[in-house]
Amino acid sequence: MVEHPSVGTPLFYGVFFIAVLVMIGIDMLSLKKNGVHKVSVKEALMWTCIWVAVSCGFAGWLYFELATNPAYGAVVAKEKVLEFFTGYVLEKSLAVDNIFVFLMIFGYFKVPQQYQHRVLLYGVFGAIVLRAVMIFIGAALVQQFEWILYLFGAFLLYTGLHMIKSGSDDDEDEDLSKNKMLGWLQKHIHVSKELDKEKFFTLENGKRVATPLLMVLVMIELSDVIFAVDSIPAVFAVTTDPFIVLTSNIFAILGLRAMYFLLADVADRFVFLKYGLSFVLIFIGIKMLIMHWIHIPISISLSVVFGALGASILTSVIYSRHLDKQQGKL
Repeated sequence: MVEHPSVGTPLFYGVFFIAVLVMIGIDMLSLKKNGVHKVSVKEALMWTCIWVAVSCGFAGWLYFELATNPAYGAVVAKEKVLEFFTGYVLEKSLAVDNIFVFLMIFGYFKVPQQYQHRVLLYGVFGAIVLRAVMIFIGAALVQQFEWILYLFGAFLLYTGLHMIKSGSDDDEDEDLSKNKMLGWLQKHIHVSKELDKEKFFTLENGKRVATPLLMVLVMIELSDVIFAVDSIPAVFAVTTDPFIVLTSNIFAILGLRAMYFLLADVADRFVFLKYGLSFVLIFIGIKMLIMHWIHIPISISLSVVFGALGASILTSVIYSRHLDKQQGKL
């Protein structure tokens, strides 16, 4: 894979981390100001737009800095920004799968929506740290052993094919009561039977014990690690520049909480989205496997990702409306 050198200078990393910390601070102050409440669709949409705008603003700043720097120029700037947006859209789309799992976890533990946003906020913090570590380890491995990209490609191809198979099986729903990790945690950690608002620990018979909300947080963090195993290799198919992989990944994850509340009530309507995601994974996997012989431009990759997701979402909407009309006639 022939690429331009990494643009991850100390200045760029500094601006990125400052932007992330400022936005997280604003998000936390907003949460503290509003207190415990049910997040409305309007509020979720507003925050989703804010996170997308901040990501676009960062991409615009990155393009300006690279284009005006003689060491890079406009050609490199355009390439890097396209890589950023492709990785961002790819990560955002794959994160939709997280939403279905979050819904299942919250539903299993019967967590009211007004107590969910604090868990998701902490979950995002954990995801940022874990993914940053995984990305830098992955970048170091790719730099030392470029053939690992072929393993990533084979894994993504297998994952995409498996997703098609699981998506076509309507009866395949994971039962958390049979989850081995959750069972192990419940055996080794004393968990109260009832929630105590947004608290992760509470007093029960004079003893400090965990609440079910702590189990929810742990399961959300574990699920994100599992999803990162798919999504991070997929972004490495777009670029091996660790700065672009990190920034596109983290900016996409930062908006996950808002996207969850935006889609939570309508997630079950995207019945064909899994097929769109599986097609994207298969395409990315094949791209990685043939990269030595055939180079697929970033612009084509971005078009394929947008096209597959757009087609699956549009098909889902049309199908859901058709079902609604049928049910209305009955």
